[in-house]
Amino acid sequence: MFGRSRHTKAVGVRRRFVEGQEMVLVGVIIVLWVVMGFVSPTFLTAGSIFDIFYSVAPIAIIGIAMTAVMCTAGIDVSVGSMMAVVMVIVARAIRDYHVGFLVGALIAIGVGACLGAVNASLIAFGRVPAMVCTFGTLNIFRWLALQIFGDNQISGVPPTFAVIGGGINASLGKIPNAMWLALVLGVVVWIYMREYASGRHIYAIGNDMNAARLAGVKVTRRLFSVYIGTGVAVGIAALVSLGNGGLIQQNVGYGLEMSVIAACVIGGTSVMGGRGTVFGTILGAILVGSVQAAVIHLHWPNQLTLLIVGVIIVVAVGVDLARQVRRARK
Repeated sequence: MFGRSRHTKAVGVRRRFVEGQEMVLVGVIIVLWVVMGFVSPTFLTAGSIFDIFYSVAPIAIIGIAMTAVMCTAGIDVSVGSMMAVVMVIVARAIRDYHVGFLVGALIAIGVGACLGAVNASLIAFGRVPAMVCTFGTLNIFRWLALQIFGDNQISGVPPTFAVIGGGINASLGKIPNAMWLALVLGVVVWIYMREYASGRHIYAIGNDMNAARLAGVKVTRRLFSVYIGTGVAVGIAALVSLGNGGLIQQNVGYGLEMSVIAACVIGGTSVMGGRGTVFGTILGAILVGSVQAAVIHLHWPNQLTLLIVGVIIVVAVGVDLARQVRRARK
């Protein structure tokens, strides 16, 4: 009996491993890289791969937090505007007041957490639908960022956060430190969501909020925490984007929310809530970055990136909905 139980469990694990969205994404990324290696040999150079990983690191970092939000059947479309607010405040702090790495990091995380708390309060306590709330704060936060920017771009920003920037020295094993940071955060959040009761409650809320509440889950507290987490993640991602210093433009963060949501959906996070993994999101971000790099290397119009990523999203959502229908029939 015991042996049979172990065998059944092992088979179940293998099936989940083989059928997992992560394995499909790994295969797609490998195929894309191999094909591009033949078509454009420069695609697989160390510098090109470094640039891909650095460009997707902020998306992956925010996507990790967004995965938890979407697992509760919520969403946060204000992250791009949050990023603009955090970056302009931190950029001015390190340029005009010469704050160091630690103080700058605390400012970034603190401002991000405060912005996240606005969404968290309205959604968790005010019961405002997440899409409506964050669409509203998207515009409010963007307005706030523009007021702080004034009429000018912010130039002469020092590379205070160069250790997680895009410089070739900010790397470990040819992989940018920013990507290692995303992976470490991914491991921490994965362990929390899988091994701790409060983390598993996030999935329960997405599957059925009312049932979760009746089962004793502190729904309001969990919802509040995931949106705060998104703000913190935006703060960390802003530090990565500020790594090289230089010029900060007023349009910073525009469209970021779409890239983050795309990474989550492509990575297997259900738009209906209740299912998703942070590693799938990280792989989704890498796939989006790889597609963008491939379009550049092939000298295709940049608009094709939107088309290709859009098609991938539609396919991913279609697969997710088909999976939901199949499970409902069982």
